[in-house]
Amino acid sequence: AGPGAPMAYDAATSTVVLFGVKGGTWTWDGTTWARQHPADRPPARSNASMAYDAATSTAVLFGGDHGSVLVMGDTWTWDGTTWTRQHPAASPPVRAGAAMAYDAATGTIVLFGGDGKGYYRNDTWTWDGTTWTRQHPAVHPPGRWYPAMAYDAATSTIVLFGGSANGVYAGDTWAWNGHNWRNQRPAASPRGRWYPAMAYDAATSSIVLFGGSKSLFHVSRDTWTWDGTTWTRQYPAASPPARDDTAMAYDAATSTVVLFGGGNANGPVRGDTWIWG
Repeated sequence: AGPGAPMAYDAATSTVVLFGVKGGTWTWDGTTWARQHPADRPPARSNASMAYDAATSTAVLFGGDHGSVLVMGDTWTWDGTTWTRQHPAASPPVRAGAAMAYDAATGTIVLFGGDGKGYYRNDTWTWDGTTWTRQHPAVHPPGRWYPAMAYDAATSTIVLFGGSANGVYAGDTWAWNGHNWRNQRPAASPRGRWYPAMAYDAATSSIVLFGGSKSLFHVSRDTWTWDGTTWTRQYPAASPPARDDTAMAYDAATSTVVLFGGGNANGPVRGDTWIWG
């Protein structure tokens, strides 16, 4: 999911749920968006991370930032009706723009990286439905913010791509097997970028990646797929306009990947919806 306005598929309600930067909660039923009015909700923020926890049938939201000063480290869960603030015994340090995905092989949500008040984090954490646990893999990706991450059900691994640190736009691909990270070094790969959108397409057993920024002034509109071994550039007949900071999730009810919104440094913030597949 894109970190600007995070999005995840809620299997319990068969809808895609999006948490907007102004604090609004929206759901997509395959045809239209509906504004939800929960009894409680997280404070407004951007660059939060979100993933659906199939073990507890809740969407989990973590962190984000509000303006250029306040960086958050709170955890919230969405049960299809309302948000609930969680108070875990342990929690990752505050950050924005972290990557997060559900690892079906271990039944935990995995969080990596992010911006911790100017520090490019390289730590890995897992959420078991009750608390966060810091993992200590022997190998891990270099610290970064705004990468993309998705669970590859075909290989039972979480795949991480891209991000940025110290002005460098990463183009490396890493896989998490539940215990350790491994640099994949594929034969072909998208150009390095931050803020790409990524989701697993169960209909084709591949991960789909779209867009992102290749530099401060180069926003992309290319589409790539990951088959567990390498990346392949796709050339669809139609494609969303170039953008980064985009939300994307697989809608199992319609067997399509849903993309919403995004923007770029030289254009407006977008509010359009696209589907892949």
